[in-house]
Amino acid sequence: MYAKRSLFFAWLLVLALCTPPLEKAHAASAAEIDQDASIALERLYKAKPKAKSLADQAVAILVFPKIVKAGLIVGGAYGEGVLRRGGKSVGYYNSVAASYGLQAGGQSFGYVMFFMNEESVNYLNSSDGWEVGAGPSVVVLEDGFGMKSSSTTLSKDVYAVIFNQSGLMAGIGLEGSKISKIKR
Repeated sequence: MYAKRSLFFAWLLVLALCTPPLEKAHAASAAEIDQDASIALERLYKAKPKAKSLADQAVAILVFPKIVKAGLIVGGAYGEGVLRRGGKSVGYYNSVAASYGLQAGGQSFGYVMFFMNEESVNYLNSSDGWEVGAGPSVVVLEDGFGMKSSSTTLSKDVYAVIFNQSGLMAGIGLEGSKISKIKR
């Protein structure tokens, strides 16, 4: 009985933390996502200059300016982003994640995925929601990534950089995430 009650209250907390207020309970407009993505990229490139050189070599960039994540045993995360090619927005996406395990807290962060070849971009566009971990290989670059990047050292399909982390989320557990195109 105690476990069921704990699980129920955990879900209530996740819903309360992840559900936007009613007046904001709509997908952001394309203009809002574009503006937030431009600001996020500017901050990222200023904080991590190597990310700019990575962007210069990428064929496309998927920017999620803000992901909100919360959990207490059961967790969830959500954010909206834009796919850019040659500096132009070509599609809008959301990122949804669910987790279960020994976890508590809440945080927000942004992340950028640098697509290094056409095959990885094609996979994103042709899949009915891309489950990270399936399909193209993704490498998450740590804060101090100082790799020397050239066409020979950048051999993976997609590189991800996480930035602007705030809040506190601690724990261990199972997590799955999915990136899907926003139908407009």
